[in-house]
Amino acid sequence: MAFLDARSLIGCRHRLRLDAEHPDTIAEVREDPGVQQRREAATAHRTKVRDELVAAAPADWVVIDPRLRAGEKAAATMAAMEAGAPRIWGGLLPQEPDTGRRGGAEFLLRDDDRGGYIPIIVVNHKVTDPRRPDPADFHPLTSDLFRWQPRRDKHVKLRPQPRDQQRLAHLYRMLQRHGMASPALVGGAIGLAFDRILVHDLTNVLADYDQRYGDRIAVVRGELPTQPSKVPECRQCPWWVRGPDGNPSCEGQLALMRDVSLVAPGSRAEVLRVHGVQTVDELAAWEGEEPDDWQHGPFSETVVTARAWIAGAPLVRRFDTVSVRRADVEVDVDLESYQEDGAYLWGTLLDGVYRPFVTWDPLPTEDEGRSFGEFWTWLMRVRADAHAAGKTFAAYCYSRTAEDKWLYESARRFAGKPGVPTTEQVRAFVDSPEWVDMFQAVTDQFICPNGKGLKKIAPVAGFGWRDPEAGGEASMGWYRRAVGYDADPDLSQRTRLFEYNEDDVRATQVLRDWMSRRAVDEVPSLSDFGRGATGGPGGGSGA
Repeated sequence: MAFLDARSLIGCRHRLRLDAEHPDTIAEVREDPGVQQRREAATAHRTKVRDELVAAAPADWVVIDPRLRAGEKAAATMAAMEAGAPRIWGGLLPQEPDTGRRGGAEFLLRDDDRGGYIPIIVVNHKVTDPRRPDPADFHPLTSDLFRWQPRRDKHVKLRPQPRDQQRLAHLYRMLQRHGMASPALVGGAIGLAFDRILVHDLTNVLADYDQRYGDRIAVVRGELPTQPSKVPECRQCPWWVRGPDGNPSCEGQLALMRDVSLVAPGSRAEVLRVHGVQTVDELAAWEGEEPDDWQHGPFSETVVTARAWIAGAPLVRRFDTVSVRRADVEVDVDLESYQEDGAYLWGTLLDGVYRPFVTWDPLPTEDEGRSFGEFWTWLMRVRADAHAAGKTFAAYCYSRTAEDKWLYESARRFAGKPGVPTTEQVRAFVDSPEWVDMFQAVTDQFICPNGKGLKKIAPVAGFGWRDPEAGGEASMGWYRRAVGYDADPDLSQRTRLFEYNEDDVRATQVLRDWMSRRAVDEVPSLSDFGRGATGGPGGGSGA
């Protein structure tokens, strides 16, 4: 008998089928450390929310004992709702053998005005962002955490989370089956900030949910076929590199098929398949006008990407020349953060010398403010000294989203501490031409058939990482051991993190030098893969 919870409503259908058909294979796979850590962080966040909510009004709450077996939890939840409990924590709804639904809500809130219950979920991601107090076309509906009063909130803007809406719709349908769903047709989400409840109107979500659920439960029950296709989820999926029962992995199958998603992943492949393009070779041979429903950037570049993949070219130049902003004084910057808890390491490279600014106090910690303040003070001093000497200055990072986020977050969280800038000072710096994003320089000037991550691009310039496991997900596990979350601190992991961070800043420096000096001679141009070209420099196969 197949059951489906709301987590399976978003993501890869093919993975869902493989998980259902080969549960023993999956059970043998060691869970990705990053996934495990996010799950642990989510559990800790929910525990914190539960404790604070229940402590504020203990008499209003029924807390379902988490040690109960599933059937006992469901019976206790139904009994609490039938008794009219104002608030229920940890509720599990009865499994539905006919529909296959199963699931529970962190928080079930009795609707005193209309009857029934409103499902509220607690999630370990942001559901809103702060909004400046300026006019907006739409203000989301939010409520106070301790008193249900939904109102339009001018202080935040919505962070769309389809997975949250799908889960709330799933819970609504389960409540509805037992006559326990509030007629208000709403659900709530408490996010990482734990400062309010974001209220979701489910009126226009349910139809999409019903269609999606019908499709997914049919996949799980083996009633609908699926095929592999490359999507972002593949990066952390065990089936990408491991096939069931000795069969090829998804990566292997796609390579054998020369599937178009290898160069046009996700929704781009879906559009191409509608137009009869199934393989990289068919895309490379495209002639005529672009598809009228193409909304993924210049279509001609997608065709060139396919041709470069066939030729085995990791990069293609968009222009006759390659340039990157250079300065007399150049600093490379890379940070390391842990979940949403903070940024514990700011690594820098100046004149070949690596300087880390770090705290090894487990995050979150006030000592993070010290290390950040020291980093900012040092960076601004180098900048001021350059200006005073009549020299130009530039600081470089790769994909500035994380750096910008933690510059602003750190300035807000540690305002007033020694060396910590104001948010206005941060904004003035990151908006200046002296803050250079190498990822943007790569994106602007190259087509990248194999991806644009630093680990993909820097090796083309001749750089390699010392640690073969280097990567953001792996570094999460290294950090836990380095600060002693689960045992005594492992000092060797601190060395490992320093080397990983140092290699990242050196990689941006090597990439910048390569772009300035050799890239124009070593990388083929768009004209090499123009109309009619299906091979290109080097020939051969990308498979």
